[in-house]
Amino acid sequence: MGQRITSDEKSTLSMYAGLIVVSLLVAGGIVLYFFSKETKPLVGFDPNRPVQSDAVLKRRLKPEQYHVVRENGTQTPFQSEFWNNDRAGLYVDVITNEPLFTSVDKYDAGLGILTFSKPISKDLLVEVPDTSHGMQRTEVRAKRSNAHLGHVFADPQAPGGTSYRLNSAAFNFIPVERMRLEHYESYLPLLEKKPAAP
Repeated sequence: MGQRITSDEKSTLSMYAGLIVVSLLVAGGIVLYFFSKETKPLVGFDPNRPVQSDAVLKRRLKPEQYHVVRENGTQTPFQSEFWNNDRAGLYVDVITNEPLFTSVDKYDAGLGILTFSKPISKDLLVEVPDTSHGMQRTEVRAKRSNAHLGHVFADPQAPGGTSYRLNSAAFNFIPVERMRLEHYESYLPLLEKKPAAP
């Protein structure tokens, strides 16, 4: 004959079942927390935040962004997001959110490409010889993230004689009205246009 389960045994089984369910929920919550933390958009720039791995970037970035910054891709002229953006603000590295360029130094080179006369600081960039596609060029990469940004050229027609021709997909744009909210207030003075020399 089968044995009956006593009320004490039922209580013990219920307790174990409850503990298993709670453990599974906690474990699932932890996995979900870390996954969402890795893939959610970064806000602000923290120089102490480590650069995310390529595996995380592949999940977090749009395919075109990943292709540009990690596979040295190039966007089609006149079809990228920021080439004709005329709003005031910062252009920040899509990987780290480090500010690299400002709208003050952006100009229209007539090429349909995001173009600047200079970066916020040359110390934020690395210039590398590039002989791909049978050309002699100088590639520009973000120093901290090693993101491919585009190329830099000597250009007598450009303000200051230098033209940084870059891919919009390598950047996020922080408009001036959101800079305080996103913790970029220390960069606001960079957006004050200098008066032209007499």
